[in-house]
Amino acid sequence: MDMIPYGRQDLSEEDIQAVVEILRADYITQGPAVPAFEESVAGYCGARHSVATNSATSALHLSCLALDVGPGDIVWTSPITFVASANCALYCGASIDFVDIDPLSCNMSTTRLEEKLEAAARTGKLPKVVIPVHLAGQSCDMAKIHELGRIYGFRIIEDASHAIGGKYRNEPVGNCRYSDITIFSFHPVKIVTTGEGGMALTNDPDLARALRLRRSHGITSDREEMSPRPCDEIWNYQQIDLGFNYRMTDIAAALGTSQMKRLEEFVARRNEIARFYDGALRNLPIVTQWLHPDCHSSHHLYLIRPKLQEIGKTHREIYQALHAEGILVNLHYIPVYLQPYFEKMGFSRGHCPEAERYYGEVLSIPMYYGLTRDQQEQVVAALQKVIGR
Repeated sequence: MDMIPYGRQDLSEEDIQAVVEILRADYITQGPAVPAFEESVAGYCGARHSVATNSATSALHLSCLALDVGPGDIVWTSPITFVASANCALYCGASIDFVDIDPLSCNMSTTRLEEKLEAAARTGKLPKVVIPVHLAGQSCDMAKIHELGRIYGFRIIEDASHAIGGKYRNEPVGNCRYSDITIFSFHPVKIVTTGEGGMALTNDPDLARALRLRRSHGITSDREEMSPRPCDEIWNYQQIDLGFNYRMTDIAAALGTSQMKRLEEFVARRNEIARFYDGALRNLPIVTQWLHPDCHSSHHLYLIRPKLQEIGKTHREIYQALHAEGILVNLHYIPVYLQPYFEKMGFSRGHCPEAERYYGEVLSIPMYYGLTRDQQEQVVAALQKVIGR
């Protein structure tokens, strides 16, 4: 039986050749390929600055540091995300909390956010940073979150790990119109891949400088930033801050630049597959992610929520039955605060009720560029067999 994964990369001969050319070049790291990749992403998104990293997790960590997140600060994010969206605050010594999701879009609920901010203002525990997550490729309601940021004084990091190529209000996700920093991921299951990798985009030159400095050990070779030293000694670099080795290699960047040439093709194909699923699954007892008219999703994922009571099967039974049919559905995500590490902090069930309802029902079905029509029909047939009336 052929197994169909929920996601996978698509590499062309041009992508492979781009990597081979770097392997034969003078620089395989810290050369010209990384700035070229940064420019391609920033140019596509309309952001002024971009800083490539070895993972989106690294980019999230650097972004929190650039916004001076530290001990005593509070960061809020969505509970329905990968753990890195929360861990980045913990790396900085801050505390973390979660805002419940909207049951239709599955993104951070701006209603719950506003309610939580009003309560936090009364107790003096407002967040320093809010990290909305663009689940499955659909942007959060960034204009509303930005408005709340002005009222309550928090900074904003968009975790757009799923959303490169998506649009919000007819503008590219990543332009930072409504945020301080936007993060992309280039993991192999994402829309564009560099193998592993991430990027932070911003329109603020000071934030860009802070991101770049800490990306590479806190070291600079800029004479204007370096402290004076004896003129008879050689000082061609100085560590002026505490940073990390979060650099992206030229090998990864070359792959990313090549993949960026196909970004619109990737997103168009994913939307085509989504439209097929929309039609083919319409009469099944499932709910799909509602797409806001202000958004054009890049469809990193296609989420379904089976109506379990109507179907008469448990979430686990459906998951296992689809795997038995060769459809390797996945779960995106377990609420972060239910992970054992976070439960030790005092989080427990009931913290975000809508996120927990979502977790008890949702599955990600196969969605990737190379998914053929025959495979799509195989997915639909398996769903009809497992959860059809």
